[in-house]
Amino acid sequence: MASARRRLLLTLALATLALALCGLVVGSEGWSFGALTDPALRQVVWDIRAPRTAGAWLTGLLLGLSGAIAQGLFRNPLAEPYLLGSSAGAGLAVVIVLAAGHAGGQAFQLLGADALLRLGLVGAAFVGALGGVSLTLLLARGAQRSTTGLLLAGVVVGFVLGAMADLVTMAAPEALRGKQVFMLGTTGFLGWTSCGALALGALLTLPPAWRFARALDALALGEDSARSLGLPLPQVRMLMVVLLALATGTAVAQAGLVAFVGLVSPHLVRSRVQAPHRFTLMASAATGGVLLLAGDVLARSVIAPEELPVGVLTAVLGGSYLMWLLHRRGAR
Repeated sequence: MASARRRLLLTLALATLALALCGLVVGSEGWSFGALTDPALRQVVWDIRAPRTAGAWLTGLLLGLSGAIAQGLFRNPLAEPYLLGSSAGAGLAVVIVLAAGHAGGQAFQLLGADALLRLGLVGAAFVGALGGVSLTLLLARGAQRSTTGLLLAGVVVGFVLGAMADLVTMAAPEALRGKQVFMLGTTGFLGWTSCGALALGALLTLPPAWRFARALDALALGEDSARSLGLPLPQVRMLMVVLLALATGTAVAQAGLVAFVGLVSPHLVRSRVQAPHRFTLMASAATGGVLLLAGDVLARSVIAPEELPVGVLTAVLGGSYLMWLLHRRGAR
């Protein structure tokens, strides 16, 4: 068992290094292997490709961690990072900012529309994601109820906030295009500032997730068994929801709604090795980084110089994997 874990970690490390190198040599014109040695392209590599590559890996890491936490918390293999209303809250906030930006017109442009709008979208997405989760907690009475109640509250909040975002786009149709880019997910706007925010999110979520992962092991035995072991369920539930919201909100704020990475990463880890949640959380985070980094490289290179939305690629690849997995299990 220990050897299987070491092999998985080694595979993830090698895949990360190989894909990071690919991220540095693929650009708008396709693959350029001389970019690392060409002085004329060195600044392009450092200022554009390097932060995008690092940001894609960090975003995937946060989504993979969020997915593993969600599946452990809800004891459901179909749980994903956006279950508690974070995606709907972020989407609504982004649409509001886009509509306000277009309504601001020329005065908004005089203040530097591109920079202000980008900053506003990032901040709004983060606040909206946390706001959606907070509304879910309020509806579920601060997570004092069962995980089922928390899950149902998240579904309700998601539908309501999603409908409100649709109403805003009906009133301001010009915001629809920006909303579509956000909903599809993109790594094209990631810079060193984004990498700093993502790294901070990882530093705030990974250590406590590692520290309290044993609580998810106890929760996997059932809520009654967890209580009999002395586990304070309301406090544990609240802590895991906070970590889930912080990791998801940080990732969504920088890259939009990247699909399937958080859902698929824990499945890939569990299909290779059975381990306690402490290992599963960390391995799922690393797997998420590899998956989104691979998606970013493909998004840049498949139809270069055009670029595909990375969320579309992760949805196609992740959905195809899950369909294959379901088919294989059904054939047994």
